Order: sequence, then structure tokens, then C-alpha cells
Amino acid sequence: MAGHSKWSKVKRLKGALDVKRGKLFSKLSKEIVVAAKLGGGNPSLNPRLRAAVMAARAQSMPNDNIDRAIKKGSGELESAQMEEIVYEGYAPGGVALVIEAATDNKNRTAADLRLIFSKNHGNLGGPGSVSFMFHRKGQITVPLTTAEEDRLLEIILEAGAEELTSDDEHHIITTPPDQLYAVAEALKKAGVEPDSQKLTYIAENHVAVADPQTASQVLRLYDALDDCDDVLNVHANFDISDEILASLQDT
Repeated sequence: MAGHSKWSKVKRLKGALDVKRGKLFSKLSKEIVVAAKLGGGNPSLNPRLRAAVMAARAQSMPNDNIDRAIKKGSGELESAQMEEIVYEGYAPGGVALVIEAATDNKNRTAADLRLIFSKNHGNLGGPGSVSFMFHRKGQITVPLTTAEEDRLLEIILEAGAEELTSDDEHHIITTPPDQLYAVAEALKKAGVEPDSQKLTYIAENHVAVADPQTASQVLRLYDALDDCDDVLNVHANFDISDEILASLQDT
């Protein structure tokens, strides 16, 4: 399991949200705005928008907020021009980071991220500095109780998926980026309802972080980036053992 996924679980076990609800809604709204801007405001014709709306509803975001974000992205409501940018950098221990952001002011966002990196022993890199270590993929999660693995595998392989893995709670389906929505639709037609679908970055290899102090610095930087208003997603290639995560959880 990817290190940052384990860290997310630790934070849930501590009872802490990664962002306050208002900030979470802001991030979800930005994703909807960007999706509507790129592919139009009709979720039926815009798979990325459909996925963004599904993610927002899963977090109990009010329909009025969702509708307003769609109208901003499609130009029905006046708003600041939002654009999507990917930043790259390094955390302590040689850990690579890819940061997806949506902003109406690139200079402000770049300055904010540069400050976060410098305060947390990291370095903001240029385009291409670490992205070659990651693959752009589609990812769908299905609750374990929703479908048996054999049946799920049959459905997704026919639809063009690449891999099926499982953790304690979910089946995790990996697809080529251009097959994400086709696989999700195939699942729905088969009566299997995913609880999330998204485009993501998956590390080709992971960097083991064995020193607790370095692990703490990596996670502090990861959280600070994730907490930035303009950041939508943070992807990392660290691998921190359960033992070290447990020791950090207790501190």
C-alpha cells in the first residue's frame, strides 16, 4: 500500500480530518469548476465532471454549492478564471511529490508552495523534475461488501482495466487514464456502484523512509501541502513502515 494512503488512514484513526469541512468543500468546488470549464457543464456528457460531482455528494456537499460551481465553470456565473496546474518537488529523504492545484493566480500559488516547501525541508522543482517517476492512471474504489473479487475482475478486464488490488475496506481498480470512465460505466451497468473514481498519479517505485525524524518531516510537508487552499491532490512515493507510522501517531 502506498505510504500516503497509510498516513491518511492513521489520521482517520486519530479522528482528525485532513481539512476542515469548509476547506474540503472549497477543494471539491474547484475540481467541479475546472471539470466544467474543460468539458462543459452537463455531467451526463462530461465524465470528469460526473466524477467530481459524485465525490462532492459523497462528502455531503450541498446541491446548491455543486450547481453554483458547475455554473461558474461553464460560464453561466461570473467568476475568476480558474486553471489547473501541476507542481513537482522533493521532500526530505529524496521523496518525490506531484501536486495538483487549481488557481486563479499562478504567481500566488507558486509563492505559497515555495514557502511551504522551504519551511518543511523540501524543494519545489521545475516541470519534469519528478513526474517521470509517476504514471498517470485512473483509479476506482469499490467497497469490499459490494462485489466478490472474481466477478469484479471479470467485469473490469472486459472493460479495459489493468489491475485489481484490495485493502481492508475496498477493491482498488487501476485503469489507463483514457479507460477510467468506461470501466466505471461498465461497473454501474453490472449493478456495481463505485464509491470513487478519479485520475491520479501512481509512483513507479517507492522510497523507503526508515528514519523516524525524516518520516515526520516528510509527513509534515505532505500535510502542509494538502492543507493549502489551492491544492487539490498531493501524490508521493514514500514508503513508511506501519511501526514508524504508529510511533508518530503516538507522539
